[in-house]
Amino acid sequence: MFENFDWIAAMRTSPVMIVIVACSVLTLGFAIERALYYWKRRANPAQLIAQAAEHVRAGRIREATWLCQGSPHPAGPVAAALLLSAHLSPEAREEKMMIALSEQRLLLERNLGLIGTMGNTAPLIGLLGTVWGIMRAFHDMARTGSAGPSVVAAGVAEALFTTAAGLLITVPAVMLFNHYMRRISVMLTVAENQARTLRLTLEESAPQASRDQRPRESRETESRAMAEVA
Repeated sequence: MFENFDWIAAMRTSPVMIVIVACSVLTLGFAIERALYYWKRRANPAQLIAQAAEHVRAGRIREATWLCQGSPHPAGPVAAALLLSAHLSPEAREEKMMIALSEQRLLLERNLGLIGTMGNTAPLIGLLGTVWGIMRAFHDMARTGSAGPSVVAAGVAEALFTTAAGLLITVPAVMLFNHYMRRISVMLTVAENQARTLRLTLEESAPQASRDQRPRESRETESRAMAEVA
């Protein structure tokens, strides 16, 4: 069926087809860009947070921050923001963590709006092409004064072809949009869970660090007092 269709003529006579082809190119380009971006941001967040937690327990907050900042996974920047606010109150640390999560969401969702828009508007563009083709068929009928198949065939073929082209863009665009949104949700959920795990480690290590940082005289005085009581 399609091997006998004059694609060049359809592109030349139907401006709607030009719009559909442009939409398909944009959708494919942004879909590939997002796929490469998500590929680059792959990592093992569980291993990252485990290593950062070891640094935190040892009191090496700066090393843990550097480790998290070097990770491409969203869990890395979120954990780094949490560690940078370790000296703040728990409420402030929570706020810093949520801000970092929002920033990562913006980066992950960039250009997805265009893919979703193409998935929603491509059928309407195809419908516009259908109306355009039917109008062309009636125009040819009025010009020739005949309603024979050869007169209306070009307009009807153009109408059906644009509808099919619009659907061919819509189906993969919607599938890719849903897949990417699901992937973003999983990445951000993992990032939040791992950051909260690191936060618990940070809070558990804080009392011990405070005791270790007390002046030596204070610790010696406390030891002598306990010995006298004994």
